[in-house]
Amino acid sequence: MSDTTSISSPAVQRVTDHLRALNHPHAPRMLEDAARTAQQAADALGVALGQIAKSIVFRRKSDGVAVLVVTSGDLRVDEKKVQAIVCTDGGKLGRADAEFVKSATGFSIGGVSPLAHATPVVTLIDAELFRFDEIWAAAGHPHAVFRLTPAQLRELTGAPVHAVTTESTER
Repeated sequence: MSDTTSISSPAVQRVTDHLRALNHPHAPRMLEDAARTAQQAADALGVALGQIAKSIVFRRKSDGVAVLVVTSGDLRVDEKKVQAIVCTDGGKLGRADAEFVKSATGFSIGGVSPLAHATPVVTLIDAELFRFDEIWAAAGHPHAVFRLTPAQLRELTGAPVHAVTTESTER
């Protein structure tokens, strides 16, 4: 890994600035190879798949707001559980395509950070991340990640913690 100077990315700089403003002790790091999937990130970092805080984006159909779920890389998000939490009006969640993800978060799929978004998003943190003392999240680019604890993720995002994964895992 190297520092963020090895790639010039406004998105990574936005995450870096956000982390710095919140006094987070770990700056983004650049991986030699892209980590567009949780497995690629885990392999590059030499950590367990579950330690990768993957960002899954949905679109709330009632108002078009992005819903970001941050969960462990070894688990699948249960869309019905998320929908019950964020669609209190009985509305539905929809899939978010790459264009929507980019316009709502300011990040491309494979590099969606849990913070420093282009527009306000509804964020949920999956309780299963708290199985780990240390996790890694995307930092605005498929090559960029940053280290944190689940508690720091909650503090940095202000997001609530919920059980939003399915019973089966991808382990």
